[in-house]
Amino acid sequence: MKNKIIMFWAIVILTIISIIVIKVKPIPLGLDLVGGSRIVLEAQTTENIAVITQDMMDGLKAALENRVNALGVSETMIQQVGDKRLMIEIPNISDPKLAREFLGETAELEFKKPILDENANVTGWESSGLTGEDLNKAQVGSDSAGRWLISLDFNAKGTIKFANLTKEFKGLPIAIYFNGESISEPVVQQEITGGQAQITGEFTLEQAKKMVDLLNAGALPVPAQIMEENTVGPTLGADSLHKSKTAGMIGIIAVMLFMIIYYRVPGIIANIALVIYAVIIFAIFKIIPVTLTLAGIAGFILSIGMAVDANILIFERTKEELKSGRTLFTAINSGFDRAFTSIFDSNMSTVIICVILYFLGSSIVKGFALTLAIGVIVSMFSAITVTKNMMHLIFGTGQLKYPALFGLKESDISEAYEASETKREKAKFGVLD
Repeated sequence: MKNKIIMFWAIVILTIISIIVIKVKPIPLGLDLVGGSRIVLEAQTTENIAVITQDMMDGLKAALENRVNALGVSETMIQQVGDKRLMIEIPNISDPKLAREFLGETAELEFKKPILDENANVTGWESSGLTGEDLNKAQVGSDSAGRWLISLDFNAKGTIKFANLTKEFKGLPIAIYFNGESISEPVVQQEITGGQAQITGEFTLEQAKKMVDLLNAGALPVPAQIMEENTVGPTLGADSLHKSKTAGMIGIIAVMLFMIIYYRVPGIIANIALVIYAVIIFAIFKIIPVTLTLAGIAGFILSIGMAVDANILIFERTKEELKSGRTLFTAINSGFDRAFTSIFDSNMSTVIICVILYFLGSSIVKGFALTLAIGVIVSMFSAITVTKNMMHLIFGTGQLKYPALFGLKESDISEAYEASETKREKAKFGVLD
């Protein structure tokens, strides 16, 4: 009994911690619940790129993820659709136009060296080999006159390139191109070996910030064109969330009423365990964190049904043991032991399917699979540990005096008890049937 009390308080503490997590941490919501933009980009072939390979698509996806992070938007989903397309879902974005422009731009930074005639006059520019790929980071700054500028910090390779470039063309201009357009042509005053440079020009703050974000996110490995764009309004998302909550509450209340009416006191215990399960699962969703979508909510509600199903198996097995004449304590233990194999096999089958769906499915299917898998695993803890512990604490180790508490008739228990007593008496005198 001491171990049961310790387990009970452990469950109470876990529930309290889960409630605190729910109160403190927000849960991220997906595009279909809070609104946002869905953009489809297609990689484009060029004179230098005849075929779009999977490596190019992987690089494009990574570059776009960096750009979305630079936008400061979380819970964004990017997945490949077909051979040359990527679908980007950006929830809760206030400026879809900004996302469209930001994702589609190339962000090519080039430092070009001058082409000189015999009189040392600049007649043109050629690439120097120093590009945006040689940057560590870029940031917005301002000069003493209050003009906006862009500070560049080169990596080790870029530092060497920049030092050689400024040494070779000291006293001459070099050109800085961004996306094929010259934005500055400063004259090199001295060799710069520190790996830092500044781009000055007639920038507004917004232009400077945008350029810095693009440079920090990195250039797209292949050109990409926006093929489709859909916007989900926040009103539609809020309506979907409200309907999902309503449907979930109706379903949970209906299940709880059924458990109480059919299983009586064990049904009440199962409902308490179900509430504890819901608190723990939401805390886990927030800790991971899980981006909650309509499909994710569906997976969670389905896992609630499976948690209740586990309790039903346990209670039915326990009732069978009581009908066979076992004591209450023995019947509870035997009921849990006999039901465990069925519960474990069915739940593990569901988890395996969820793993397959998560790795092979689309973003919507992934959300469903993840919430269902987590819910099923936690439901096993809820049914096996929480329900069993509470059953032992409430009913103790004695005989079942009130069969109606388990939804049984008095005759079911008395006949079984008399039969078991007769068997024990016969066994005492060595009489076997």
